[in-house]
Amino acid sequence: MAQHIPLGVIEGFFGRSWSWQQRTDLASFLQQAGYSYYLYAPKSDDRLRSRWRQDWSQSEWANLTTLRDHYRAAGIEFGIGLSPLDLCTPEGQTDSAGLHAKIARINQLQPDILALLFDDMRGDIPQLASIQVQLAHQAAEHSSARKIILCPTYYSDDPVLEKVFGTRPADYWEALGRQLDLSIDIFWTGPNVCTEHFSGSHLRDVAERLGRPPFLWDNYPVNDGAVKSQHLYLHPFAADRAKIQDLVAGHAVNPMNQYQLSKLALASLPYAYRDPGYNPKRLFNELIRELCPANVGDALQQDAELFATTGLAGITSERRHLLTARYRRLGQQSAMATEVADWLEGEYTFDPACLTD
Repeated sequence: MAQHIPLGVIEGFFGRSWSWQQRTDLASFLQQAGYSYYLYAPKSDDRLRSRWRQDWSQSEWANLTTLRDHYRAAGIEFGIGLSPLDLCTPEGQTDSAGLHAKIARINQLQPDILALLFDDMRGDIPQLASIQVQLAHQAAEHSSARKIILCPTYYSDDPVLEKVFGTRPADYWEALGRQLDLSIDIFWTGPNVCTEHFSGSHLRDVAERLGRPPFLWDNYPVNDGAVKSQHLYLHPFAADRAKIQDLVAGHAVNPMNQYQLSKLALASLPYAYRDPGYNPKRLFNELIRELCPANVGDALQQDAELFATTGLAGITSERRHLLTARYRRLGQQSAMATEVADWLEGEYTFDPACLTD
């Protein structure tokens, strides 16, 4: 079955950020792997979030411009994810000028995609769907991007969203679907914020609610939460990803804080979409050989299940010490091994304070 929907990576995680060099290097990796776009939306960039009205510094703007140029040269579409965190509140709704000014600045990057992200903000606001539709339509009117994607405040059926962001307004998803222009896609993470498996029945139900097929925001292999930061997810995407392409408008992957280690999972998704015989277990063996030096690959194959299921909290201090020593030695051959050793030593420990940045 041939791939026919856009596949991409959205850098949208909390915690330790990727470097500009890593973001730049990702362009060639995505091109070789079979992805078509990249969305720049790191939680650490406050000019896209808490201080979204403010401009980037000269050096940050230069980095963004260079990043855009690398993706364009690689034939990968470049996108920006804007999170105007207060714009849905009664105080913020009058600031359409601020939104238009920010989009005008983003237009200077000539992005192919603009994502308007309303996640991570209070949602118990009257007429929330209508407010967000109005803002999305304004964004579409003022943006030069060819594609607009909206992330709702409630982007999953997961009850944790109402626990954190307040009670979801009645008829929220249906109102979005009715009012939002059909040219604008809607992100969806599945039945859970971090969904392990997607079913056809769930995706068809969501499409009915949203009035269009959902654009998947896939929170695998991301590991930025208090619990998930205790784990590394190296295995390929599950076999269900090979069965959903007729039910989604697109697929965006949110990777791990560990840039190099993310490549193992990232490399697998295009296979799922183009290979009718997609076999994650067999593919993992192939990707290990392709992406890792032999000794490093052997170690990761041996420890991948331990890292994914047991995690740091379940590994004894003695075993952690032995594993750290092993991966420090292997780090002389591979940056992947260095990332494992750093993780084992707590250098990726999740800081809840980053949620408020």
